[in-house]
Amino acid sequence: MFENLAVFEQRYEEVNRKLCDPAALADPQEYAVLMKEYKNLEPIVHKYREYQKAEAACGEAKTLLAEGGLDKEFKDLVEQEWEQARKDLERLSEELKILLLPRDPNDDRNVIVEIRAGAGGEEAALFSSVLFRMYSMYAESRGWKVEILNANETELGGYKEISFMITGDGAYSRLKYESGVHRVQRVPETETQGRVHTSTATVAVLPEADEVEIDINPSDLQIDTYRASGAGGQHVNKTESAIRITHLPTGLIVECQDERSQFKNKDKAMKILRSRLYEAEQEKQNAEFAAQRRSQVGTGDRSERIRTYNYPQGRITDHRIGLTVYKFDDMLNGNLDEMIDALITADRTAKLQDSMEQQA
Repeated sequence: MFENLAVFEQRYEEVNRKLCDPAALADPQEYAVLMKEYKNLEPIVHKYREYQKAEAACGEAKTLLAEGGLDKEFKDLVEQEWEQARKDLERLSEELKILLLPRDPNDDRNVIVEIRAGAGGEEAALFSSVLFRMYSMYAESRGWKVEILNANETELGGYKEISFMITGDGAYSRLKYESGVHRVQRVPETETQGRVHTSTATVAVLPEADEVEIDINPSDLQIDTYRASGAGGQHVNKTESAIRITHLPTGLIVECQDERSQFKNKDKAMKILRSRLYEAEQEKQNAEFAAQRRSQVGTGDRSERIRTYNYPQGRITDHRIGLTVYKFDDMLNGNLDEMIDALITADRTAKLQDSMEQQA
């Protein structure tokens, strides 16, 4: 598995030299491509160099011990160094194996997140707004940009559905694990007897698709305009600025009414449609592999409950990896890294296991 590491290191140095060349800086497109490759190679090469240092330290200690003639104190010190270097080699070997796993080609993409209220009526809609706030705060903490594409708000401030784009480095690589059914258990404000109610919301995380990747024939689209509806009688109720696009071959329907401009609503709706079609194509391509072997941590089976938010007990449980955390307020305030890091680790471990089984 490590035979290509020297090649990676050589390419890393080559890309580094090109990035220092004024010619690369003069071409923004070439510079962007080089920077992306550099960022992908950097963690692998740095880990490989750590591995080489540990390997050299292990070899030196082993040679000293083999030569003999050491006094007891120095021999004990060398044995400790050898043991530490051996442990480092084992750890770095496993970390390199994970870094060398094939990357998800969508990891660097921006994402479109869609949250829809499920079972539970108004309480489900209010929970959808909690999830939207949580993801918005997480995006803000990572320096990502959030743009609402479409929202269907209720009178109490919840969302029957809301679609928004998150733009930022590695957005899909971290948020793709959020796709699925999220369940909440809490006492609604309207509940007079203090009973805990269970409601659900569905989250879909779609990688943003480029126009060149999804070719949509204009004749396949039925575009309707209408007066938008919403809580509070906003301006959208007075003009036909809302857009509904139906993709006739697949029956997919996308609506957008968040902007005053019909043109802007159409542009946002097309972004959502393009991403949904891209995801459908990805799922089609992966269907055969998914049927043969399914990773412990999936990235999109929305029919399954993936997480429970229990307000009375102050806990959040991710059912895919059996992780329960009690940092309830922290997570709802957008501190999701602990949960997402655990999901990434479980996903990589499962893929590494798959890889080893296939090689065996």
